[in-house]
Amino acid sequence: MLTVEEKTQAVVAALEDIKALDIQVINTSKLSSLFERMVIASAQSTRQTKALADHVEEQIKARGETVHGVEGGDSGEWVLVDLGDVIVHIMQPPVRAYYNLEELWGVQPKLRASGQGEKRNG
Repeated sequence: MLTVEEKTQAVVAALEDIKALDIQVINTSKLSSLFERMVIASAQSTRQTKALADHVEEQIKARGETVHGVEGGDSGEWVLVDLGDVIVHIMQPPVRAYYNLEELWGVQPKLRASGQGEKRNG
């Protein structure tokens, strides 16, 4: 059985294999009793979103771990992969910007510090 860190590393490696963008890992262990890590990544198309989710699922199963569920594959704009203690969100950029999960979970995006991550209204 993989530790939370090993599982998170496997997820990030799987996302990097299929060229996910802006991968962010959030430690939620003190914020939620439901899961310990949230991994958020961006995909450039519906096809890539689905490919990323499939690859994460394959890599986790190959390591003997359970995938509890995959949601959102039909639309491909936002796919959630539930690995129990690790939750993976794979989103297209407009959806990711709209829901802004990083801010919701209290994480400041890396780009904000340099002034490039400013959001515009409208």
